[in-house]
Amino acid sequence: MGYTEEEGFRMKKILTTQKEVHFSGIGVHSGKQVHLRLKPSPSGHIVFRRTDLKNLELPLDWRRIETNHHTSLVYGEGKVHTLEHLLAVLCVFGIDSLVVEMDGEEVPILDGSAAPLVEFLHRAGSQALPLERKSVVILKPFTVGDAEGSVSWAPDTHFKITYSIEFDHPAIRRQELSLDINGDNFTRGIAPARTFGFLKDVEVLKKQGLALGGSFENALVLDEQGVINGPLRFPDEFVRHKILDFVGDLSLVGHPLIGHFKAHRAGHGLHLQAVRVLLKSPEYWRFV
Repeated sequence: MGYTEEEGFRMKKILTTQKEVHFSGIGVHSGKQVHLRLKPSPSGHIVFRRTDLKNLELPLDWRRIETNHHTSLVYGEGKVHTLEHLLAVLCVFGIDSLVVEMDGEEVPILDGSAAPLVEFLHRAGSQALPLERKSVVILKPFTVGDAEGSVSWAPDTHFKITYSIEFDHPAIRRQELSLDINGDNFTRGIAPARTFGFLKDVEVLKKQGLALGGSFENALVLDEQGVINGPLRFPDEFVRHKILDFVGDLSLVGHPLIGHFKAHRAGHGLHLQAVRVLLKSPEYWRFV
């Protein structure tokens, strides 16, 4: 995922990284410090390994995904939370085969964006495996959801996303952005966009065991008037971050995508619903 049609057809082999890279940070929801390693793998799959749980391995599988303000991989008591930023970076740069080794339950939030993850992946490099890659090409349009919130797909010659959001807040209001998802567009215009939240929601989230690691250093925080900890990196940083999350959730399809995906007032739950419908409805796509 993340290639134009021409690039996608040229990239016929599954990729892994050339070398191991590691980093650490706190989880935005757990508030706990986590050490994470990205390790090359010949398996052809992405596998999360919990070193704190006797090296329990959790293969990435859309049927094992749950959402609650973030995207989680769940195998009973074995869980990995807040996958979406890491998955977005891996899919845009075509890394299909990897072991993600971590000593905690949540991928570090870093600065709230995917820009640091792009840098880590560049350091790791990439190499082709002797395994064939298949892309999913959208054949006909379909919409999941309703007027309040929806995700749709339609045929296109590229992997393209159009996202629109609406918030009754003076710093956001309505924002919409449409762009082809490729390495350059993603690195410059999507990866740096930070997660955001509203000051009025913080106490409710903490009572639910969420946002325990949230701070002015890893999220944009808004009060009733505006952004408390600006400046923004983009005038429309909020919708750009929603695209970042959407790319990560769409990567759960497990193959590069060629089609136009639209989201309106959506979130992780609706993103996942669309992935499930698409994968269960082969009449809407084909492999190439």
